[in-house]
Amino acid sequence: MNQIPFSLPEYGPEEARARAEEFHRHLATRRTVRSFRSDPIPDGVIEAALLAAGTAPNGANLQPWHFAVIRNPAIKRRIREAAEQEERAFYQDRATDSWLEDLAPLGTDASKPFLETAPALIAIFLKNRTTRPDGRDGITYYPKESVGIATGMLITALHHAGIATLTHTPSPMGFLNEILDRPSTERPFLLLVAGYPSIDCQVPEIRKLPLDRIATFH
Repeated sequence: MNQIPFSLPEYGPEEARARAEEFHRHLATRRTVRSFRSDPIPDGVIEAALLAAGTAPNGANLQPWHFAVIRNPAIKRRIREAAEQEERAFYQDRATDSWLEDLAPLGTDASKPFLETAPALIAIFLKNRTTRPDGRDGITYYPKESVGIATGMLITALHHAGIATLTHTPSPMGFLNEILDRPSTERPFLLLVAGYPSIDCQVPEIRKLPLDRIATFH
């Protein structure tokens, strides 16, 4: 593989710290929302955010992800119906009492109207196998870690553009392969709901852990 020159802007200590702190303040305004307006997301926003996600580091540069963007109301309805079926089974039979207790303050239940209300859903798939540029087929490396990083970058890019998101993980999610006609070598990783918060949107008042609770320095 050819090597090309690489460099980054080198900021002075004060500017570097200021930029990092400003970015933290911006991301600290991000919240998961469950109440969306149906207003469409402007053309090009999701596309640019997906390209940003596609820059994520990944195993052997095999880029083991696929993003299926759903705007079609009929397909969104099918996804909602299938997701709510799995969610009802979760809340009624699969979830432990302690899990339900932890979810209670968030006010979640098996009803997922946002899957139809929000203007866009992004189904994120993890590729277990890919075809190399030379035509060889083979497994991917660290796909879960790679797709997780890309998903985080996608959420960040959408937030930067003023788009709210919700990470939705009904389990199992195999219905996404069927509805979206994705191959069995791809596994649904997450369903990302994207759009603008409703005018009366409210979110739980939560606090993030301070630095000394999430990091150690050696």
